[in-house]
Amino acid sequence: MRNEGIGSWPARRARKTPHRTALIHGDTTLTYADLYERTTRLAHALRAAGMRRGDRIAYLGPNHPSYLETMFAAGTLGAVFVPLNTRLAGPEIAYQLTDSGAKALVYGPSHAGLVAGLPGNTDVRTYVEVGAEYEALLAGAENEPIDQPVTPDDTCIIMYTSGTTGRPKGAMLTHGNLTWNAVNVLIDHDLIADERALVSAPLFHTAGLNMLTLPVLLKGGTCVLVEAFDPAATFDLIEQHRITFMFGVPTMFDQVARHERWDGADLSSLRILTCGGSPVPTPMIAKYQERGLTFLQGYGMTEAAPGTLFLDAEHAVSKAGSAGVPHFFSDVKVVRPDMAPVDVGETGEVVVRGPHVMPGYWGLPEETAASFTDGWFRTGDAARIDEDGYAFIVDRIKDMIISGGENIYPAEIEDQLLAHPDIVECAVIGVPDEKWGEVPRAVVVPREGSSVDPDEVLASLAGRLAKYKIPKSVVLADELPRTASGKLLKARVRMRFGNS
Repeated sequence: MRNEGIGSWPARRARKTPHRTALIHGDTTLTYADLYERTTRLAHALRAAGMRRGDRIAYLGPNHPSYLETMFAAGTLGAVFVPLNTRLAGPEIAYQLTDSGAKALVYGPSHAGLVAGLPGNTDVRTYVEVGAEYEALLAGAENEPIDQPVTPDDTCIIMYTSGTTGRPKGAMLTHGNLTWNAVNVLIDHDLIADERALVSAPLFHTAGLNMLTLPVLLKGGTCVLVEAFDPAATFDLIEQHRITFMFGVPTMFDQVARHERWDGADLSSLRILTCGGSPVPTPMIAKYQERGLTFLQGYGMTEAAPGTLFLDAEHAVSKAGSAGVPHFFSDVKVVRPDMAPVDVGETGEVVVRGPHVMPGYWGLPEETAASFTDGWFRTGDAARIDEDGYAFIVDRIKDMIISGGENIYPAEIEDQLLAHPDIVECAVIGVPDEKWGEVPRAVVVPREGSSVDPDEVLASLAGRLAKYKIPKSVVLADELPRTASGKLLKARVRMRFGNS
């Protein structure tokens, strides 16, 4: 094949395991032969609509087979896939369509109203709604193989970052980036061909797509696509499909563990639980271990496609709280501002390089240049390395609190707060203080049906944290603002709770 990118994966899989199940969505089951045929038909339809090499093709909608069909079809043509966050508002979607210059938009019926209200000044000229229109398009398209030359260095996806600060930036991920990331997952997760993965994390998020779905499809396993995460439904799906592999952010796994079905559920099929997106609280690790389940924690970012650090099951207990060591084909350092490596126990910035790291941001050469130093991508995350080379992510560098000259990393305090039985979520921010410059403040979400006494919460931290790290105030909240991928929006927390 001349196509060396992920657009060729359905064809390559179909010639090896055509009758194995690739995707399950509700009552729909697609074999690898089905996936190849539908992807090919869609590629022909998009080409007939004028899509060519390098053109951007966007998708907006919940997890669905059409998402993956559109991505693979774009890759078949040498076009660029642009996944859109389903939780964004109309103006935010319009911005990403305009910024990427997308010429086609495939969308789910759940977003038909939003699409109808989009301004007409984008470059989008082809709109396809998933459902009857989409199926008619495929039925009327050719089914002849397409073998467009695509190289590993060609851009495959423009995936917009979470946008926790400022405008989201489009990370350009190449076919090689996604392939090497999938290889890292295959190596470090020990995936097998009989894997059955539950994909309830959104596919527009880099981890749901690149750390779970693509590696499983590369290996020839089965992905069960779920449009929205629901803890009760998760138990049903695990039992019905004998799920072996799950990915989730900590909040998802926490909801599962707190559900009334937790103690009696049949979880015997589960083999791999991976968790990322934010630090995994140690109390939650312990709760899963009580059920004989071990988290494989990871650390990454959209710009690295995303796998960077990985903690295997062998060290899940002895190195609890660590993000692990670099993936097999990944290089990671923790450095000082001058790029010199830190000493053991010293906090520095995480930098990464490897074949899975993006070449840059779409249309932003200055931001791209500022993000790399001597070929290393600067993550903006703070970490320390122990004597065995294991990395412990401390926090975002910009979230660090400086109180009386002492550096305080909120994640350390948040981990202790989450050990409190009546606290479900929390965020620690810095607030102005006349004496110390700034001091920590804890914003906590109480467990449903419980009452949280701020004084008791602070007292519970005594002896577990240095005095200067203990928050000077506690504020109760109904919920905390998060991105669709589960990341805490600290900037919004500061805006809402930092001045009162």
